[in-house]
Amino acid sequence: MIHAIFGRRYTFSAAHRLHSDQLSVEENRLAYGKCNNPHGHGHNYVLEVQCAGEVDAETGMVINLATLDEIVHRTVISRFDHTNLNLDPLFEKAVPTTENLTIAVFELLEPEILKTGCKLAKLRIEETENNFFEYSR
Repeated sequence: MIHAIFGRRYTFSAAHRLHSDQLSVEENRLAYGKCNNPHGHGHNYVLEVQCAGEVDAETGMVINLATLDEIVHRTVISRFDHTNLNLDPLFEKAVPTTENLTIAVFELLEPEILKTGCKLAKLRIEETENNFFEYSR
């Protein structure tokens, strides 16, 4: 049995405002700085999905690329692309930081990828050229 990891990158654009109702105006300003702008701001996110599993003897693949693309587009891209993350039910009670977004996307994708016989090994979201966030179980 040969195991391998297959990774694929996707992009989506979304806006958010970093703001917690649990904090005062001043505490929000100190915690989030310019990202607390009441009008929000946006990012062109880069999503990296890594799937781990046995290399299929017939296809030579860990997961079919078209299958992974369909899952990611249906589960993540169609939901978040060109939206305001603050308005998504996932962030009704959570600040839509990229840390929280990364965990939420992992939790959305994991059961769908498991159905293919693979495991979601790691997820990474780049928010800017300098900031990235990774999550795995």
